Amino acid sequence: MLMVYLGGQLHSSIYTPLIKNSVQKHFLVGLIFAVLGTLTFSGKAIIVKYIYVQYHTPADMVLLLRMAMALPFFLLTALYLGYRDKYKTHKLFNSILLGKLIFLGFIGYYLSSMLDFLGLQYITAGLERIILYLNPTIVMLLGMLIYNRRIKRRNVVAIGVSYLGVLLVFGHELSYFGNHVVWGSLLVLLSCMTYALYLVLSAQWVNGLGALRLASWASSFASGFAIIQYGIFNISSLGAIATIPYEVLLLSFLNAILCTVLPVYFVMLAMEKLGSDLTSQTGMLGMISTIFLGHWILNEPINSWIISGIILVLVGVF
Repeated sequence: MLMVYLGGQLHSSIYTPLIKNSVQKHFLVGLIFAVLGTLTFSGKAIIVKYIYVQYHTPADMVLLLRMAMALPFFLLTALYLGYRDKYKTHKLFNSILLGKLIFLGFIGYYLSSMLDFLGLQYITAGLERIILYLNPTIVMLLGMLIYNRRIKRRNVVAIGVSYLGVLLVFGHELSYFGNHVVWGSLLVLLSCMTYALYLVLSAQWVNGLGALRLASWASSFASGFAIIQYGIFNISSLGAIATIPYEVLLLSFLNAILCTVLPVYFVMLAMEKLGSDLTSQTGMLGMISTIFLGHWILNEPINSWIISGIILVLVGVF
């Protein structure tokens, strides 16, 4: 019995550090994916705003170019992964799952992107990113409403501090740029809410299908929605696509690959390892990088009001 006990203790002492190291590695890999997704995705607002300012391209055209150029990559990835795992997951696909994927694609990558692109026409890229950084608080609130997760008093205080920071920057832009800031901020806030709903729901569905397959199919459907929308509402101006400047096409391609395809995969892989709450909180890096890139590339202001708002938002999230 002593030998058995000692053998068990020895076995435990050998494997416990290995398990701990494995968990730490799993977390670190997820964190790296989350940071990469945040930084690459943050470039989207800069590119879109630059296209608006320099080439006066409409929001629906910018969205169409982005999603149409990203579609082949998403679709090929989805088909490849489906072929690779056909013996493991063929039973998962049914009408219910298909409906979920279509819904996730609609709210997460089509509707959220459309609202965001429309909002960027009226506000700076910096304010857009600050509003989008409210995502963790919205994820928390949705978790309470959908899954009955408790919110502690300190969480409520933290949410209040974060929103106070947004209101500080919002008030500054309102006095600086005019009343259209209200409409732009509302559109971006709605974009943030739809994407938060996508994060909460997809986190529950990602385990069965796999992060990359879910993201690939949802993004493919979103691209289809963008193409259909432009075809329906702009059928008389389809010829305008042929007159798009080369620079806009190049920027849209960068937006599609560097700021859409790659961050979608990075974020989904991060969610698979970290969950939706921790993944959304890494948006802090994206907010800071967007604000400074906006100042550098778009000449957007950075002053004490904006810095104070950033600090309040960061304090609230922490």
